[in-house]
Amino acid sequence: MNIGLDMMGGDFSPLEAVKGIQLYLREAGPATLWLIGDEGQIGPLLQEHRIPAASVRVVHADQIIDMNEHPTRALKEKPQSSIAIGFHLLASGKMDAFISAGNTGAMLVGALYSLKPIEGIHRPTISTVIPKENGGTGVLLDVGLNADCKPENLNQFAILGSLYASCILGIEEPRVGLLNIGEEEGKGNILAQAAYPLLAANPHIRFIGNIEGRDLLLDKADVMVCEGFTGNIILKLAESLFDISLRHRIESEYFDRFDFEYYGGTPLLGVTKPVIIGHGISRERSFLNMLRLAQKMLETDLLGKMRESFLS
Repeated sequence: MNIGLDMMGGDFSPLEAVKGIQLYLREAGPATLWLIGDEGQIGPLLQEHRIPAASVRVVHADQIIDMNEHPTRALKEKPQSSIAIGFHLLASGKMDAFISAGNTGAMLVGALYSLKPIEGIHRPTISTVIPKENGGTGVLLDVGLNADCKPENLNQFAILGSLYASCILGIEEPRVGLLNIGEEEGKGNILAQAAYPLLAANPHIRFIGNIEGRDLLLDKADVMVCEGFTGNIILKLAESLFDISLRHRIESEYFDRFDFEYYGGTPLLGVTKPVIIGHGISRERSFLNMLRLAQKMLETDLLGKMRESFLS
């Protein structure tokens, strides 16, 4: 198992990435880690934190794509950047998964240009984990990659989300809900009305009907489907809840679970290999959890199960 990590992506890299690697190796993580970035910066940090040379492989990259650069232009003009090299290694089969907390747009563009969507999937999607009041977790998708969708896209997102909930979150027979402004069939805009019968007829999912915004944090559905415009607004609202709890010094195990580092990063679902995108302010715990997620995606053969679902 070979997992690649962009060592230059994120506001606090490469130091926090190295700290995350140290935590991962303490858990006896089985993967060989391919560390892509400036060898002059990475090498001393690996020595300082006593990272075993046998567990990592450093791949030098002398260019960095900054957070504010145009994704497509940056990838073309910086072929020796850590993100560009990472996708080359992933596409060529030298690595099995790729992680970065760098430029989100460059990660998305790089994945879509370097990797193919799984056959049958019209649009890959990104999701977020939703903490439930009862201690469980759910998954919401799409959360920003596809601001405008067709009913067929939501139907496919439901399959991808169900497999993710089953393989990664450990939820048996996950319940799928269509996010809407009312519970009754026939509610909502044209997209929701057209998506409902597709979801109801989909043999690959357990569709329970429409859910409302008030249901998101309750144990109503495990997979919550919407277009990326609505999903991104919900994601940013959830992030603000954690920030408010910190500012008001609210001690709550529940609100602590809204911290993005609790989950690490989000995978791009629907492409042929695991690609995980982290927050730009990721620190060591976030890098650790992204490595755990990549490992679990490979161990459960999540993408293989996705391929099977769209072949049948």
